[in-house]
Amino acid sequence: MHPALALLTALLVSLPLAGKAACEVESGPGTTALIELYTSEGCSSCPPADARLSRLRPDQSLVPLALHVGYWDDLGWRDPFAQEGFAKRQSWLVGLGGARTVYTPQFFINGAATRPGSLASQVERINAQPARASLRLRAALSEDGRLALDARAASPLEDVLLVIAVAESGLSSDISAGENRGRRLRHHHVVRAWLGPFPLKTGQLTLKRTLALAPSWRPDALAVGAFVQDPRSGQVLQAVGADRCLTHQEVGS
Repeated sequence: MHPALALLTALLVSLPLAGKAACEVESGPGTTALIELYTSEGCSSCPPADARLSRLRPDQSLVPLALHVGYWDDLGWRDPFAQEGFAKRQSWLVGLGGARTVYTPQFFINGAATRPGSLASQVERINAQPARASLRLRAALSEDGRLALDARAASPLEDVLLVIAVAESGLSSDISAGENRGRRLRHHHVVRAWLGPFPLKTGQLTLKRTLALAPSWRPDALAVGAFVQDPRSGQVLQAVGADRCLTHQEVGS
């Protein structure tokens, strides 16, 4: 299945430095808004959008994710956070909306393109809608630096998808080429790993995965996200967010 058909749940859970940290988050009756920003360090108009996303914090109303794309890399600066699958996902979402052109920065909220100035009103509108999926996500950071993920998703709709994302905040780059040459760019909610999409074949799914963290990732700055999405419309059925709920909490406590 095309990686662009990824789902959206958005559960962001910060992970502490100490090992054996764990957290569990469950969705509520209303719909949480998933905000996706498609961005690039090679794009001179992206830093203001990055800053806008950085001011958002995951909670019961919204979950922010920054997905870096690589189609600006030929201008001289290679974005270290870009992944090929994110450009494919952006193209898929754009096509579902009836458009043909992809660009950065571009915001999507629950699978639909939106203007940055309308984010607040869109979040309020989405929150008022009953959720059409339920989600529960447990994340645990082991002493050996591996991330164990346990997700449960259910929906009355057929053929929907679940995706889990690992994101990192507090990142920065000193840009030496391209449109942003000479600038230091700072980022939050940058997606580092994208797991899925996983189909809910019988209307529900229980999923367990273990992820080895890259040496450059800072465990205290990581977050985990999950979302359920309808691949036919791109609409996000439910999302959930929590910020730093794992801090200093021991497994089994």
